[in-house]
Amino acid sequence: MSIPPLYDEIGRHYATRRRTDPRWAAQITTALGDASSVINIGAGTGSYEPPDRSVVAVEPSEVMLAQRAPGSAPAVRAVAEHLPFPDAAFDASLALLTVHHWQDLAAGIAEMRRVAGRRIVLTYDPELHAEFWFVRDYLPELLSLEMHRVGAVADLAAAMGADRVVVLPVYRDLADGVLPAYWCRPEAYLDPIVRANCSALTLLDPRVVDEGVARLAADLRSGAWSERNTALRGLDEIDAGFRLLVSG
Repeated sequence: MSIPPLYDEIGRHYATRRRTDPRWAAQITTALGDASSVINIGAGTGSYEPPDRSVVAVEPSEVMLAQRAPGSAPAVRAVAEHLPFPDAAFDASLALLTVHHWQDLAAGIAEMRRVAGRRIVLTYDPELHAEFWFVRDYLPELLSLEMHRVGAVADLAAAMGADRVVVLPVYRDLADGVLPAYWCRPEAYLDPIVRANCSALTLLDPRVVDEGVARLAADLRSGAWSERNTALRGLDEIDAGFRLLVSG
């Protein structure tokens, strides 16, 4: 089994920085419906695993597995493209903010279909991601990277046979430290630990990231950031492109 090394390098703070947001969790619970057995593919530290179902987690990174809380669902070290389970072993398969890391997306989706009748994928629209001010104004280089990693939501929805697409807003106080989570807290992006928990940033040339962060720091000092982003004042949430795709 070939284990992608990325999260062995960057995932050391995921348990504290990439926490379950209850509003997103509620949408995932609704999508699971009456499924009683669930496989969580690319499970990481266990965020969003439903506590009221029989869950088996699949995760390739030892660093992520080591951060799973005591009492978490049993976990298997494996990759999405080769799930070590028989056909139709589960009622539902989850893949939450993970498909952009898979080596072979088509193979991973085929495996999701093979082991479960219901499939739920949390992904994001890279073009909407690129409209987020941190990407648009400071790191536009992310767009081409994200388009290559993620691709169009419509294509993924078609591949997995999704019959429902749910928008997951990024709330002002979102608990999950995804890239746009700090849209109203711009100073957070000056923190290297915050940035390390956004996988796309770790894939860019570090000099590009450092230069973008330096420009942000200067704009925060001068007040230019506040002037440019007055439209954010008073908002409780934004749409940064996160989509829950549900099939079955």
